[in-house]
Order: sequence, then C-alpha cells, then structure tokens
Amino acid sequence: MTRLPLRIAFRYLFARKSYNVINLISGIGVAGMAIGTAALVIILSVFNGFNKIVSESLSDVSPDIVVRPAAGKVFAPDSALFAPVLEHDDIVTLTSTLEEQVFISYEGRQSLARLKGLDAVGEEESAFKDHLISGGWEFRKGDLPCGIAGAGIAASLGLNPRFVTPMEVFYPSRLQAPSLSNPSATLRKQKLFTGGVFSVNAEADAKMVLVPMAVMRELLEYETEVSALEIWTAPGQTEEVRKWLSTYLGPDFKVLDRYRQNESVFKMMRYEKLAIFLILIFVVIIIAFNIYSSLKMLVIEKQDDTGTLRSLGAPEGMLRRIFLLEGWLVSLLGMVIGLVLGVAVVLLQERFGIVPMPGNFLVQAYPVVLKFTDILWIILGVAGVGYLMALLPSRKV
Repeated sequence: MTRLPLRIAFRYLFARKSYNVINLISGIGVAGMAIGTAALVIILSVFNGFNKIVSESLSDVSPDIVVRPAAGKVFAPDSALFAPVLEHDDIVTLTSTLEEQVFISYEGRQSLARLKGLDAVGEEESAFKDHLISGGWEFRKGDLPCGIAGAGIAASLGLNPRFVTPMEVFYPSRLQAPSLSNPSATLRKQKLFTGGVFSVNAEADAKMVLVPMAVMRELLEYETEVSALEIWTAPGQTEEVRKWLSTYLGPDFKVLDRYRQNESVFKMMRYEKLAIFLILIFVVIIIAFNIYSSLKMLVIEKQDDTGTLRSLGAPEGMLRRIFLLEGWLVSLLGMVIGLVLGVAVVLLQERFGIVPMPGNFLVQAYPVVLKFTDILWIILGVAGVGYLMALLPSRKV
C-alpha cells in the first residue's frame, strides 16, 4: 500500500495524457528544471575556479602564519622569547618585516603607498620575486637602495626599472614635534631607485613597495623593532604551529593563519557565491511554476481516476500523495538531467578548455572547479523547490 502512490505517480508521469497541452507543459517543466540545474552546476564551478585563482595568488605570497603585536604597530623581537620559535622543528622559514603607509613622489606624481621592509632572509626567499614582470629582484644598485613596486602603483607613478630618476619617500618624524610654521621640516625622506615591478593581486599591486629593512628603519627611526614575523611551516603543520604559538606567546601577540590574514577577502568570496546561488535558485523557482501548472491540469484530468480510487477505499491522503509524487518526479527528472549535463560540461571545460577567456588573462580558458558540497546543495535546493511546487496543487485534490 505504501508503494502504490509512487507506482501510480510513475504511470502518470510517463503515460500519454488526454490533452497534449499537459504533456507540453510537463516537458517544458522538465527542460526548465534541467537547464536551471545545469546552470547552477556550471556557474558555481566557474565561480569556484576564479576563487581558486584568487586564493592561490594570495597564498603564494602570504606566509602560513603572521605574528603581530596585539597592541601597537611594532614590537622588538626579544631573542630569549623567540629563541624556541626559531628552533621549532615544524617552522621552515621565519622572516621579520616592517610596514607603514608613506607618501611617494615621482616626477611630479604623488601617491600613498604601503612600504614593506624585508630582512635579509626575506630578500633572499620572498615569493614576490617569482611574480616580477619587469626589472630584477634588486634591492641595491651599488650603494644606492632600490624599491620593488607593485604593477598598479608603478603604472600610476610612471615607475620603470630602466629610468634613473629615483622616487622620493616621505614620512613624518616620530621623534620631532610637528612645526606649524614649517611642517615639511619634520618630514623624513628617502630616495629609492626602481629595482623591479611585480604583479600578484589587485590589492598588493595598487599600493605595495618592497624595500630593504635598513631603509625602512632609517625612515621610521626604529632600531630593532618590526611590524610582524612571517612564518612558513612544514606541509600540513600550519594549524598545529599556530595553536602552539598562540599558547606560547600569550595575549600580547596575534597569531594569524592565511585565512585570518585575508579574512575580509574570503568572507566576500563566500557571500558572493551565496548570492549567486540564491539568484539562480530564484530562477529555478520561476521555472518550476510550469510544474505547478501541469499538475493543476493533471488533477482536473484525473478526476475520474480519483473517483474510482475513492470508491475502492483509497484515503484522501493517498490521493494527495499520488499527485505530490507525480509533480515531484517531474522536477527530479529535470534535476537529474541537469546534473548530468552540468557535470559533463564542467569536466569537458576542465579537460579541454572549450570556452576561452577573452583578453589577456592569467589563464587561457574559464577556470572550473567541481565541488561535491555544491552538488549536494544544488540537489537539496532544486529538490526542495520541486517539492513545494508539487505540494501546493496536490493539497487541493
């Protein structure tokens, strides 16, 4: 008895109706659900592909862990405190950096920039050197210091490694009181030649300039202070090292993994993906009204059948389940067809790059990444929409 409504629903689904318009509307409903489901799979996979590119560009130059002071901008790394950190077996590389926002002038053009000083280890092993697009990884030309600028700020200021004119970097003195009569007298200045230009991501390209640590300390009037310690760990040990550092260093320091370093970026990508999913589900809801219409017409057509079943003792709940299951099967059939089509398109794009990217981009074809969790959410979303659209007319049997 429990399987009878499903068997009758299957018969109604594939049997030819008395009115061709019901077949037509049901077919449109199946096709619409298939297209909507395939669109969900393809668009979310493309979004995953772009997210992967952004994440890789961030993680390529971002350290596994960053240690910053909980209060203030800088701290002096005490050798006794940080000696166990240097000796930790799972810490592969540790560098110190000193960052500050400064004012840069070059050939009549001005801009604010994020100046980042690298120590000797950072100059040698920084991942930024793998992203150079012009010039070289040079922090000195003889005795003259050099800066390596992001592509965005280099373009806005007109910086070029081939030019011999230095940029001028300004920062107000920390140790001198500002002069109202002559404010520029308390500005500290450094001249830097352009050693190279890198391109990583929009944020770093637009503002960052890398310089030697000695130049940064002279400009900011620091002796041993640093802004942060950047740590690279052994593969798979980042979380364990982060927890150990948090416990060992205590509340005076913030220990940030890659997610916490770029928390706003990752949150924005999650919210954008959620917004796209909800918009496409709304489109599926609109398409699903075809199922609602076809089921309403089917209920009218099968009045004789329902009367016969009532005469045989069928309860009203069973009659409602028949039409509920019939409408839901229409949406599930479309969903299955859409999943097959969508997954096939994504796999073909991943393997052969059928749809190319327009213009000059980092990749030649649209990137795609198929995720099981996305497929699961699509199934739940589309099946839920189909169930609701079948539930409304079936309750009026």
